[in-house]
Amino acid sequence: MRSGAVSIAWNLCIGLLALIMAGGHSQARAQSAGLALCDRVAADPADPDKPADVRGTPDVAKSDIAAAIKYCKIASATSRRALYQLGRAYAANEQLTEAISAYRTAADKGNSSAMVELGVHLAYGLGVPKDEDQARRLFERAAEAGNPRGITNLAVLSNNTGVASSDPAKLRAMLVRAAEKNMAEAQYQLGLMMADGAGGPRDDVAARALFSKAAAQDHPGALERMGTFAQSGRGGPQDATAAKAYYEKAAALGHEDAKAALKRMQCYGSIRDKRGNLVANLCF
Repeated sequence: MRSGAVSIAWNLCIGLLALIMAGGHSQARAQSAGLALCDRVAADPADPDKPADVRGTPDVAKSDIAAAIKYCKIASATSRRALYQLGRAYAANEQLTEAISAYRTAADKGNSSAMVELGVHLAYGLGVPKDEDQARRLFERAAEAGNPRGITNLAVLSNNTGVASSDPAKLRAMLVRAAEKNMAEAQYQLGLMMADGAGGPRDDVAARALFSKAAAQDHPGALERMGTFAQSGRGGPQDATAAKAYYEKAAALGHEDAKAALKRMQCYGSIRDKRGNLVANLCF
């Protein structure tokens, strides 16, 4: 009788173990399927965590938001990429608090794209208190991980807000690598650094060449810079006609400095008082 009881108990244990294992496999399969579906509707094409065979989508389509939230939430239990993509889905659904929370958790787990998104929100105070220093640290972490957007956003933060990178020379070297991949923003930001002599020697010729490459990709800032360089002859030949064409293209893309430059080009003279002070421009 005792032997039979032991046998029954053993069989019960084996049965329970089988159920537990089946449940575990079922959960793993659900998470794997969830990740595949999450990738299909919410993967970021520029995310370094994304596998090469996953195409990704620049924006989460409105028709896919509900599915993205559902499946990315399932997959986020085991995937930092899914956590970041869950943040994208929440952002597309205008659930900013939930999006930031997902980005923060994904960034803590090492997803560099989430670091960039969280950094952008902190840099501009979008849904969180503005904190440019923390944004800089996030961009630096993403840049160190090789994320191209981390590199360019670090440069943008430095140029637009005056919160300088802790190592301008290192940033310039990283921008060189990103610019070699024909990234317009990287070319533009590297051109600005070279034109200003930030993080290394000033080089107007190289800066103009970089602006030209970015302008060929319709980068508004690079088009405006090409207008300025062509108008003044900086880093290459002076050409007022080309300058005007660059300004017009940049202005059409909404660049305010280019619009102002075009207006100045329409002024052919000025009126000054006896002391030489400007009274008015003669514009036609």
